[in-house]
Amino acid sequence: MSRRVSMPAADDLFRRTGEKSTRVRAVPDAPAEQDAGAAASDAPAEKRPSGRVRHDEKMTVYVTSEELLDLEHTRLTLRREHGLVVDRGRLVREAVAMVLADFERHGDDSALVRRLTDG
Repeated sequence: MSRRVSMPAADDLFRRTGEKSTRVRAVPDAPAEQDAGAAASDAPAEKRPSGRVRHDEKMTVYVTSEELLDLEHTRLTLRREHGLVVDRGRLVREAVAMVLADFERHGDDSALVRRLTDG
């Protein structure tokens, strides 16, 4: 049995409860349905991040203070300007899924290979 205490997120603690509150929608976790005619039969299926599920694996990534601030700024901008409520982990999983999908599709011409070889 886990002894870890489950605490509410800051968004749950500081949400607006008055009548004038703006409704903020959560990002759907299910992958978007693809148009049946749009997908080629030999194209690999697009990988989607796992979303809000219990994750069995953990990976620690160290970032600079500037990278962390950029990530947090992006998260807040998504919430403010697009009404998307995502945590930093979800944002990172989405970004990783995008980079890996681009690598699968474009290989040597992918943004990942270009960025890693330019450094």
